[in-house]
Amino acid sequence: MWSSSIKFIAVNLNFNGLNLVEPQVMAIVNVTDDSFYAQSRTMSERAVAERAVQAVAEGATILDVGGYSSRPGAKEISLEQEWQRVNLGLKAIREVLPDVAISIDTFRSEVARRALQEYGPIIINDISAGEIDEKMLDVVAEYDVPYVAMHMRGTPQTMQQNIDYESDVTSEVVAYLRQRAEFLQSRGVHKIILDPGFGFAKDLRQNYELLLNLDKVCDLGYPVLAGLSRKSMIYNLLGVSPSDSATLQGTTVLNWQALCQGASILRVHDVKEAVELIKQFKIQNWIRCWVTVCYPMLIYMDIYVIQHFTSTFGRR
Repeated sequence: MWSSSIKFIAVNLNFNGLNLVEPQVMAIVNVTDDSFYAQSRTMSERAVAERAVQAVAEGATILDVGGYSSRPGAKEISLEQEWQRVNLGLKAIREVLPDVAISIDTFRSEVARRALQEYGPIIINDISAGEIDEKMLDVVAEYDVPYVAMHMRGTPQTMQQNIDYESDVTSEVVAYLRQRAEFLQSRGVHKIILDPGFGFAKDLRQNYELLLNLDKVCDLGYPVLAGLSRKSMIYNLLGVSPSDSATLQGTTVLNWQALCQGASILRVHDVKEAVELIKQFKIQNWIRCWVTVCYPMLIYMDIYVIQHFTSTFGRR
C-alpha cells in the first residue's frame, strides 16, 4: 500500500516546530553499556555530544536518549542508575544543541518527571504505554508533552515469552493501540504517537506480518513511529550481525516499507541513510502525485483549450 501523505488526527504536538505532515528522523542516543548494537553505545558526555551534533548535522530532528537497554533479556538496572545515564545524556545534548527536540526512552515516571523538571519539555517514549508504571500517565498529562505509546507484553526480560496471540498479531496490536489511545485521552494525555513495537513480544514472522499491515495502525489516526533499525528481525533473517552492512541495507528496505504504509517517524541508528531515504520517498510521492493528479489535469486543460479554439475559429 502506498501512502501519498501521512494521515492522522489533528494532533497539534506544538513541540519545537516539529511538522509530522512530513516524515521525521529520530536518532537513537544510547547512554547504555549493553545495547544490542555496540556501535550505538555512548557512555560519556563527550561521546553523547559528538553523536548528537553529527545526527542533527545529518538531518535528525529528534534525539532519543535512553539509559535503560530494552533489548530482549536486558538486565535490570535501578532507577537511580537509569537517571544518572539519562541526565548525563540530556546535559551533554543541551550544552551543544539547546533547541533540538529531545525524547527520553523510559517507562519510569520518576525518570520522566526529573527530566521534565530539569530540562523542560521533552517527548516521553514509553515502551510499555504506561502499563509498567501507571504514574507515568499522570506525569505526561501534568506537563502536557508528546507521548509515544508502544505495544509490548510483559517486560524486556519476559516479553519474548509472550508471543502467543489469539488471532493474528496485527488485529491484536491494532485493537490494543486503539483502546490504549482512548484510555490515554481519558487520563489527560492528548499528544499521542503510536509505536507497534517491532521486536517486542513478537517473533520473526509476526514482525513482518505487522510491518506489511502497518497501514492499519496508521489508520487509527495518530502519528506512528517505526523502530526497525538494525533489529534481530533483520540480522537473524540474513544470518549476520547487527553491525553488518547487510543489516543496514535491510533496515533501509524495511524503513521504506514503513514509509509507504504511512509511518511518521523513523527511529534509527543510521541517520544519514534514513534522511536520504525520506528524500527519495518524497520524490516518489511527488512523481506519483504528478502522474495521478497533475498530469491528467493538464491533459484535460489541453483538451478544453483545443475544443474552445476549434469551436471559436470554426464559427468564423
